Amino acid sequence: MRQEIKRVAVIGGGAAGFFAAISAKTNHPNAEVIIFEKTSKVLAKVKVSGGGRCNVTHNETEIKRLIKNYPRGEKFLRKAFYQFAVSDTIAWFEDRNVSLKVEPDNRMFPVSNTSQTIIDTLQREVEKLGIHLKMGTGMRSISKASTGLNVFLTNEENSIFDAVIVCLGGQKNEDKYAVFKELGHTIQPPVPSLFTFNITNSKIIELMGTVCPLAQVKIQGTKFQNTGPLLVTHWGMSGPAILKLSAMAARELAARDYQFKIQVNWLGETKEEEVRNILARFVTDNGKKQVNKNPVDIPNRLWAFFITELSLDEKMTWNSVDKKSKNRIVNKLVNDEFEIHKKTTFKEEFVICGGISLTNIDPQTMQSKVTPNLYFAGEFMDIDGVTGGFNFQAAWTTGFISGKLA
Repeated sequence: MRQEIKRVAVIGGGAAGFFAAISAKTNHPNAEVIIFEKTSKVLAKVKVSGGGRCNVTHNETEIKRLIKNYPRGEKFLRKAFYQFAVSDTIAWFEDRNVSLKVEPDNRMFPVSNTSQTIIDTLQREVEKLGIHLKMGTGMRSISKASTGLNVFLTNEENSIFDAVIVCLGGQKNEDKYAVFKELGHTIQPPVPSLFTFNITNSKIIELMGTVCPLAQVKIQGTKFQNTGPLLVTHWGMSGPAILKLSAMAARELAARDYQFKIQVNWLGETKEEEVRNILARFVTDNGKKQVNKNPVDIPNRLWAFFITELSLDEKMTWNSVDKKSKNRIVNKLVNDEFEIHKKTTFKEEFVICGGISLTNIDPQTMQSKVTPNLYFAGEFMDIDGVTGGFNFQAAWTTGFISGKLA
């Protein structure tokens, strides 16, 4: 008796889509698997990720710590990562002769230092497994059929599939989720995540390119704060300290229309009293030196800027600095304030907070609880990670699970 061939449609040709298709075909060799991509390009985000190097994943093997990097999806991903974790991602690529290297901040890239290595590997795997790839073909709608799902495609007649895996990535407009809302899914409104802060009323932007190695940034009037490297840009502030904070507070900042104040401790989590002691010891040892001598662990360029901001004569000696001026120095170092006016997002590498509500999805299978045989993978769900390879890891993991179980 001839076995019936199962048909699986993967909607979207990005990282999650390719991995879902590969997983489906690997685990079910007899299945017919088709990737539908509405544009003329596949793996576009993989191409530009990490400045064209592709930040494949993050070197964090402890799941309890790994999930802390997902402002949306932390609890949901805990179960998923036990099925396919960072170590599985590394092994998968190494099995295909792609070695990954760990950078000092634990981000992982291909040793080749080019995203094309990852793209070529995924495309070769798709070809080797006999997965069909249909470009210029998108999905218009989905409806339930007597068996499986009826998928209405652009440029083609509708077709029945036993399972459909939706991997459309983060979408900026809520309209993109309308098909799934009609099926009964709850949609968390999409707003940007991972963005930089624009500053228009401070001369700090004259220090563009300056990196403070460890700064603590707090959003005033909220519980949100983060510590890490801070980069001054020609439009404001960026770097891990800012990007992670923007992800954590994505919804709050959208509600404020990106008008808010931040408080910066340029010495990380060093307390005010500790700074006073550091300054006192410095003056004891360097009292005869001029105040342009940097007393703390920040870039000299930033310290020179502070001297100007505080209207201190750079030729005066540290011994001649009065108590009031010392208090102003301490306050500048640990309680600096900036007004933020709007944001700047990365055009090709944008990350979205929002999407299909995780309450509608089984974390063990990635199957919809609302529509049987419908699965999701990647950022189309309300999952997003901070910068550092976490979003790709979520794509590999959810793609693997949905493909295996679809």
